[in-house]
Amino acid sequence: MLVYTPSSLIARHGLLLLLLLAAWKAGSGQVRYSVPEETKHGTFVGRIAQDLGLELAELVPRLFRLASKGHGNLLEVNLQNGILFVNSRIDREELCGRSAECSIHLEVIVDRPLQVFHVEVEVKDINDNAPIFSVSEQKLSIPESRLLDSRFPLEGASDADVGENAVLTYRLSPNEFFILDIINKKDKGKFPVLVLGKMLDREENPQLQLLLTATDGGKPEYTGSVTLLILVLDANDNAPIFDRSVYEVKMYENSANQTLVIWLNASDADEGINKEMIYSFSALVSPSIRRKFLMNEKTGEIRVNDAIDFEDSNTYEIHVDVTDRGNPPMVSHCTVLVEVLDENDNPPEVVITSLALPVQEDAQVGTVIALISVSDRDSGANGQVTCSLTPQVPFKLVSTFKNYYSLVLDSALDRESVANYALVVTARDGGSPSLSATASVSVEVADVNDNAPAFAQPEYTVFVKENNPPGCHIFTVSARDADAQENALVSYSLVERRVGERALSSYVSVHAESGKVYALQPLDHEELELLQFQVSARDAGVPPLGSNVTLQVFVLDENDNAPALLPLPGARGGGGALSEPVSRAVGAGHVVAKVRAVDADSGYNAWLSYELQPAAGGARSPFRVALYTGEISTTRALDEADAPRQRLLVLVKDHGEPALTATATVLLSLVESGQAPRPSSRVSAGGAGAGEGAGAALVDVNVYLIVAICAVSSLLVLTLLLSTALRCSAPPSEGACGPGKPTLVCSSAVGSWSHSQQRRQRVCSGEGPPKADLMAFSPSLPPCPVPDVEMEGESSGGDYSGKVGYYFFNFHMLLCE
Repeated sequence: MLVYTPSSLIARHGLLLLLLLAAWKAGSGQVRYSVPEETKHGTFVGRIAQDLGLELAELVPRLFRLASKGHGNLLEVNLQNGILFVNSRIDREELCGRSAECSIHLEVIVDRPLQVFHVEVEVKDINDNAPIFSVSEQKLSIPESRLLDSRFPLEGASDADVGENAVLTYRLSPNEFFILDIINKKDKGKFPVLVLGKMLDREENPQLQLLLTATDGGKPEYTGSVTLLILVLDANDNAPIFDRSVYEVKMYENSANQTLVIWLNASDADEGINKEMIYSFSALVSPSIRRKFLMNEKTGEIRVNDAIDFEDSNTYEIHVDVTDRGNPPMVSHCTVLVEVLDENDNPPEVVITSLALPVQEDAQVGTVIALISVSDRDSGANGQVTCSLTPQVPFKLVSTFKNYYSLVLDSALDRESVANYALVVTARDGGSPSLSATASVSVEVADVNDNAPAFAQPEYTVFVKENNPPGCHIFTVSARDADAQENALVSYSLVERRVGERALSSYVSVHAESGKVYALQPLDHEELELLQFQVSARDAGVPPLGSNVTLQVFVLDENDNAPALLPLPGARGGGGALSEPVSRAVGAGHVVAKVRAVDADSGYNAWLSYELQPAAGGARSPFRVALYTGEISTTRALDEADAPRQRLLVLVKDHGEPALTATATVLLSLVESGQAPRPSSRVSAGGAGAGEGAGAALVDVNVYLIVAICAVSSLLVLTLLLSTALRCSAPPSEGACGPGKPTLVCSSAVGSWSHSQQRRQRVCSGEGPPKADLMAFSPSLPPCPVPDVEMEGESSGGDYSGKVGYYFFNFHMLLCE
C-alpha cells in the first residue's frame, strides 16, 4: 500500500488552491466561487462584497450576514475587507457523499433596504481517500474440474472521492493460474473478475493466496488491497450457469411486498443430485439489501420484502449465487441491477422565514415581507415545484432564485380596512397527479396615524338655563379616531379666544379625556344669550392629527329679575309720597297719570301687567289702572264726596314662574277746576273746553297713525323673516359677534307694544362690538295729557340694579278721549 507524506499532500492542495481561488461567475443574480475541500482555516474564497456591488463601509451599517441552510459556519466573511474565507474544515464526502456536484448555497442578506443575494460555492474534490475493500479477505471455492477461462467475480473496492479520483484500476499479484479481467458495468464503474488461465490441481495446490490491489486515478495515487483465499475443490465438475452474468431490472418505488422483481433461471449440465440447485444471496450482499428483497432458494424468484423508496436509493446491486448439490457443490454467480423508478410520492415542502413583520400600513409597494423556499424530494417533473399565493391580496410572490421566492407588497395597505391578512402559500409539483403543500403566514398591518379624530356632526346646539351652579356639566363632545392604540387616543381642549373683554376659558372648560364640557361660572341670559366656541380633538399620534367642532350654547332665560319702576323727570313732590293735582271737573276715563316699569328678563318673564291695590277699609276708588299700559284713569266723574288726597298703590307683576312684583305709590291731589294746572300745548288735546273740531282732527290723525304703524310693523316682520332665513342658510363664521334680539311683548288689550329689555344684549360668537338687529322708534304723536308723577318703588322679587342702556318704547294705541 502506498502512503503519501503530508508535505506532498500540502503541495498538491496548494496547486489546486492557486487554480481555483479566483474561479467564480455571476448569472441570474448568482455569484459562484470554487474552493477545494480540506483547505485550512482562513483560505481565501472570493471578494464577495466587491462581486455583489456592495461598498465595504456599508457592510456593518446594513447588517451584512450570511445564511446557509444546514451547513453551519463552514464559510465566513471578513466585514473589514469583504473577503469570503474558509472558517472550518470542509469535507466534500461528508457534505455531499458521492454526488458528482457539490455546492454550498449561501444567502447574503443586507438591510436598509432589504436585499437578498444568492452565492454558490462549489467544493472541489481532492484525492484524500484511498480505495477500500469491504473485507480484508475474500474466499473463493473453486473445483479443480473447472474449465479454463472460468470466471469468478470479485468484490470491487470503493473510493469515497469522485471523478478521476474515484476511477479505480486493479492489479493481481503474479501467479500461474489466474489472470485478472475488468468488467465495466453500466454507471457502476469497473469490477474485477478472476479468469482461470490454467487448470487447477487440488492435489498439488489445495489453496492459493493472491493479493488484489486497487489504485485510484488521483495524484498522488492511493491504493487499497484485499487477500484472495482460493480453496480448490474436488469432484463435481459442472457448475450451474446463468444465461446472463448481469441482469438489469426496472421497477417503481413503493411496490407492494411480495412483488416479483425477477425470476432467475440457472442450469447445470450434471445429472441427479449434482443438478439440483440452491439460489442464495452472495456473501457480498449487504444486510440492508437482504432486508429489502427476499430470495426463493428453490425457484430463484426475487421479491420485494420491504419498502422501496427512490429517495433513499435509486439503484440496488444484488449478487446472487446458485449452488448445486454435488459433492463438492459447485457455485455460479450473477449480478442483478435493480433500477428504481421515481413516483410522485413526496409533496413539496414550504419554509417561510419572516423578515419584516408587522408591516406598516404606509409601506412602499415592493417592500419585502418574507423569504420563502420550496423543495421536493422527488426527481424530474415530480420534483419541479411552482408557487402561488392566496388571490385578492395586496401581496405577490417574486422568484429570486431556483425554488426561492420573496413575498413582497403589491399594492397600498389600509389598516382601517384590513388589519390582518392570512396568506396561504401553495407549492405544487409537476407530477401526475400533482401533489401540493401549503404554508400559512399571518401578516399584521401596523397602524400609522393617518386618520384625524372625527365628530359625528360639525356643530352642536346646547341649551343651558341661566344661573347654573359653577362647574356644572352642560354637554359632552365625543370624537372617534379610526386608528389604533395611541393613534386613536383622543384628548379634548378648548380653542381659546376672547369673549368680549374676557377669555373663553373663564366661561367654560372641557375635560381632556372624557370630553365633558363644564360651565365654570353662572351664566346670565341678560349678559350673554349665545356663547359660540370650538372644541378641538387631538390624537396622540406622531405627528398628531385633530379636528374641531362648534358648540352653540344658548343661555335660556329664567325669571330672576323683578320689574323695575322708572322715575319720571319733572314729577313734583318731596319726601316719601308725591302729590299731583287733579281737577275735580274731569270726566270718566280721563288719564291722570301713568306708571312706567321695565323687566330685565325676556319673553313672558318680561311681560308686565299692572293692578290697582284695593284702598284701605275697602273703599271704592274712583281710579283704575290699565292692565298692560300702566295708565291711571278715572272710572267716573269726581265729586265732592271724594277725598281731596288719593293714595294709589299700583302692583306691577311679570308673567314668570314664580311671578315677581314691584309696588308703585301714586299720590293725587283733587283740586277745583279753577285751580287745575294749565295743560301744556303738548297735552291740550282732550282737555276741558276742547272743541269738536279739534277732536275730529285728532281722530283723523289717529287713523293715519294706525295705518302707518301697521305698515311699519309688517315691514319689520318681513325684515326679520328675511334676516332669519339668511342666517340659517349661511354657515356660522368664527369671530362674528351677534347682537341680542330684543324681545317684543304685544299688549293687544290696549293696542301698545313694549320693549321689554331696554339694554343691548350681546350674543357672542367671536370678537367685535355688538350690533343691533332691530331698532324701534316711537312715532311723533301728540301724547295724551298725562301728568308726570313720581313714584316710590318697591320690588318684591329682587333689587333693581339700575343698569344703563335701557330703551323704553311705548306706542299709544288708545287715544285720549
